Amino acid sequence: MAHFAHGTALKIGDAASPEVFTEIAEVTSISGPGMAADAIETTHHSVTDFTRTFIAGLKDYGEVSIEGNFLPAGGTQDVSTGLLKKYEDRTLTNYQLVFTDAGNTTWALTALVTAFEPANPFDDKSSFSCTLKLSSKPTLA
Repeated sequence: MAHFAHGTALKIGDAASPEVFTEIAEVTSISGPGMAADAIETTHHSVTDFTRTFIAGLKDYGEVSIEGNFLPAGGTQDVSTGLLKKYEDRTLTNYQLVFTDAGNTTWALTALVTAFEPANPFDDKSSFSCTLKLSSKPTLA
């Protein structure tokens, strides 16, 4: 059965206490991970029906993209402890994507912050976009 996405959360892990996660503040949109797998072509001259053939290659668990209200002094976004710090440090970090379904499904992710972009239009709120590149298979629980 479908569920309402409002309330879905992305949480960032604490390096000192890996079991502790803090919700990234004021996230307005979460998309991904965008998973894809390579297809390695194996077509050869003996194929009789003129059809390309393939085998499975490496998997790429893709990226998670988030957008939200930019809080430059907020602990989950700032340069001292948050997403900007993770970008500056270039460190793999544990994240948790928490869904709003009846089963409280979570997706455990390990990722790098590969992009962070604030936006400050003159006629709207300050916002940000951020990209997390997954470095391993996410665990759905």
